[in-house]
Amino acid sequence: MNDTVVTLVGNAATGVDYRETPTGGVARFRFAVTPRRWDRRNSVWTDGSTSFYTVCAWRNLGANLTASVNVGDPLVVHGRLRVRDETLDGQRRTFVDIDAVSIGHDLTWGTSAFKRVARANTALTERPVDMSAAASAANAPTVGNGSGNGSGSGSGSAVGPGAVGKPVHTQPWLSEQDESAVPVGAAGVPTGPL
Repeated sequence: MNDTVVTLVGNAATGVDYRETPTGGVARFRFAVTPRRWDRRNSVWTDGSTSFYTVCAWRNLGANLTASVNVGDPLVVHGRLRVRDETLDGQRRTFVDIDAVSIGHDLTWGTSAFKRVARANTALTERPVDMSAAASAANAPTVGNGSGNGSGSGSGSAVGPGAVGKPVHTQPWLSEQDESAVPVGAAGVPTGPL
């Protein structure tokens, strides 16, 4: 890929505009980046000229962005840079867009509380149950309570992709309570984008 990937630190200059499209939902907002420099002569911080970018976030990122970001919020935006030229009213203008891969609050300026969103579409988090998956699960190592030998045989309580029981903690950032909501047999492993 020849994409130019950038990380910008700034503030949300406008509210987030979310729209549904045939390819999925998209959220757009203007992002202001103002560099600050130390002026040695006057011993003060001075602001440089502000650059504005249009940030686009697709699908789940766009939906979560709409519920999380307000005008003026300090943000860190990571994504692909796109520069395009258009002629409007006889004048040629240049637009700079960012196709966001991830966006988060800049915790230098405050605190933020993360809340995991429950997905309505379980196909994104479940693995399909078929005979080939069951056969590969039977040959896969299982996680027990320490009494098994790790090869799938033994008296340990085996928990794997095809086993019945408590899910394996495959996502250490989730608490035990969060993983209990994952359907048995999914083992907490997402197979698609979140």
